[in-house]
Amino acid sequence: MKHKTKGLSAGRLTMMALGTVIGGSFFLGSSVAIQAAGPAIILSYLICAVMVYFILFALSEMTVSNPDSASFRTFASQYINKGTGFVVGWVYWTGMVISMSSEATAVSLLFRTWFPTVSIPLLGTGLIVGVTLLNLLGAKQLSHLESVLSAIKIVAIIGFILLGGLIVLGALPGIRPLGNSILRSEPFLPGGLKSLAGSMLIVLFTYAGFEIIGLAASETDNKEKNVPRAIHLTVFWLVTLYILCISVLLLLVPTNSLSEDVSPMVTALNRYQMSWAGTAMTIILISAILSTMLAAMFGIGRMLRSLVEEGLGPGFLRDKTDVPYRGILFSGLSMMMFLYVGLFLPEFYLFLISSGGFALLFTYIVLMFTHIRFRKKNGKPEGSCRLCGFPYSSLFTMAGLLIAIFSMPFLKGQTLGFLAGIALVAFFTACYGILKAVNKRKAMQGEELPKGTLKHRRILTEFSEELHPDEEKKQ
Repeated sequence: MKHKTKGLSAGRLTMMALGTVIGGSFFLGSSVAIQAAGPAIILSYLICAVMVYFILFALSEMTVSNPDSASFRTFASQYINKGTGFVVGWVYWTGMVISMSSEATAVSLLFRTWFPTVSIPLLGTGLIVGVTLLNLLGAKQLSHLESVLSAIKIVAIIGFILLGGLIVLGALPGIRPLGNSILRSEPFLPGGLKSLAGSMLIVLFTYAGFEIIGLAASETDNKEKNVPRAIHLTVFWLVTLYILCISVLLLLVPTNSLSEDVSPMVTALNRYQMSWAGTAMTIILISAILSTMLAAMFGIGRMLRSLVEEGLGPGFLRDKTDVPYRGILFSGLSMMMFLYVGLFLPEFYLFLISSGGFALLFTYIVLMFTHIRFRKKNGKPEGSCRLCGFPYSSLFTMAGLLIAIFSMPFLKGQTLGFLAGIALVAFFTACYGILKAVNKRKAMQGEELPKGTLKHRRILTEFSEELHPDEEKKQ
């Protein structure tokens, strides 16, 4: 089913991607990565940026070559098999829904500093309802809001870079020039190559979310022009902002003074008696997480639509409109459900939420393998929108992603995420096996039973028909 596009420009696609990527994982999680790798963290950000560029261009190449395809999950169904498309689609959707319910909890806790009498469940519910309703407005309206929230994050990072630069140069009253004195006292790679590999996993998570460009591509009317341009802009801004921000941090504060509980930017500014930094960063962090939630909801709503349209999701979620209203509402309700699971079953929820990073890495691995199969079948595509250096660029990226995902059990705090991710993949693989068996049985019954038993057969196979409403029409 082809949907009318909303004409999102390359700039809008870029802001939506930046809105998804730049979130709490960078403003808070970067402390852990910097502590692990020391000044060599710059290498982690550069290597991961190259991998992100290759993944995005692999996605872009397939998107432009298949103008009617809805998502990277669709490509997996086409070039690997339908089962892989089912599993990667539902793993991605589930991982993002659980992660966003966690983000809603995080924002609620931040709001509690100003509204201490309001309960976490009420704040979290209000946030999820708000994000869901805003997504129902459609791509064009949402992109305006997303651009504003993304701009706040970008301005905040640029502001920190400029302010940090003034501190380093001693251009502020009462502060002596620092130069590179702090950086000189730091060993370049304190933990060796093992710590560098560990930091790369965390850095990959700070880049995660860029795949929204592929999911939002259906909303642009000129994929061949806008998608590649959005990729270049996204990678440029991410690399520039991340590298400059981390470089300034390394000049301002020793890596051993950073804490995973406090934003490294707040730690750095507090070191120079800028006590307002905590309040300012709280506001920025709230806008960053809300921006991520809005863009993520946009993506998973369209992911759900692509699953349903291929007969791999419940038929009651099928939409005939440009905006996937039912998919968005279902995703919002699911987020709310996981929010309450986290509040009432915290240990079980901790197991679920830890699968988020695995789900993203798994998605990227499938995406790159899909692109290799795509090239094998179709050869080198025409035009400028193609992955350079193939197959070496694809093999390099696949190797990096595989190392990252299989290194999870050896890193503190990531073992649970690896096990939860494996469980998630196994669960949806089993679900597809059951679905396939039900459909096979249905087909056999269609051949063996006389026409008079069709009504009885429909009752027995109601669940299968719910997932595959089009098959009943074909009969």
